[in-house]
Amino acid sequence: MPRHPVNVYSGPYVDRASELRKDPAWVAAALADPSTFFVPVWRLRNLVRAGDAPGAVFVEHAAVAHALVETDALVPDAAPGARAILLGRFEGRACFAVEVDGDEPPSLAAAAEFADLRVAGAQLPSAEAGLLAYARAMVYWRQRHRWCGTCGEATAPASAGHVMRCTACGTDYFPRIDPAIIVLISDGGRALLGRQAAWPPGRYSTIAGFVEPGESLEDAVAREVREETGVEIDEVQYHSSQPWPFPSSLMVGFLATADATRGVRVDGDELQDARWFTRAEIASGTPVLPPPQSISYRLLAEWYDRAGGTRLADEPGARLWILRR
Repeated sequence: MPRHPVNVYSGPYVDRASELRKDPAWVAAALADPSTFFVPVWRLRNLVRAGDAPGAVFVEHAAVAHALVETDALVPDAAPGARAILLGRFEGRACFAVEVDGDEPPSLAAAAEFADLRVAGAQLPSAEAGLLAYARAMVYWRQRHRWCGTCGEATAPASAGHVMRCTACGTDYFPRIDPAIIVLISDGGRALLGRQAAWPPGRYSTIAGFVEPGESLEDAVAREVREETGVEIDEVQYHSSQPWPFPSSLMVGFLATADATRGVRVDGDELQDARWFTRAEIASGTPVLPPPQSISYRLLAEWYDRAGGTRLADEPGARLWILRR
């Protein structure tokens, strides 16, 4: 089987220790262990250190102790540490995500700030970026499952935070992701890119959309491309996947070919514009490309680099869309 590239936020960065989630004695001991560290999440932002040596900032138990006791009055019997979510073992140490509250970002470490991971992710070491994405995704899921969808009563965490269980009817809710396809379509010498109206001027990206019930991934690729651009694809090839916790997607990437003679049609609902770009146009900075940590950029670079010559990453005129703090 061919080895696919590892995208940002993915890879074997953590031992998830899933077999220990249902061992309350181990979880309690890990929470009390001085070597355990915590990954704080405030308003879906992660704690990072900027500057010449950017990196994730982890904190010790004392810094987040106030957040480790469930404060929801509807769940008064929640166990100590109920707000902590076991992430596993990172570099040999147990680690937990914990959501911290407050109208203003808490001061948990010197020279650190809570940042949008979409901004900071590209500057972080890959393992740290993956761990922060995991923590963010778990906190987001938990925020949206505080109430039972079956009977409407409050839920309480179980299985070290990986289950939200209804306190009345006992229904269990497990972490969910939304599968989405993302595809780079080419006619050989050109790539088909689209833009949304809300994006900055000049920004274009690969075609993407959510998988619908009853669809295979390949079916979703063909449908989304047809709906958004009017283009019928021919061959489709899996490339790689990427966790994308903004808010809770798994991006499944493909490369596809299409006959460009039928032209492009957009209805203005999904996309404002879609067009074919040559490699020369991309190298000149005509379209502003996706951010470098995204699978969209990886797909585009894979296609671009197949022609030989200067790699897309080394093209001096190519422009990338970089989120700012």
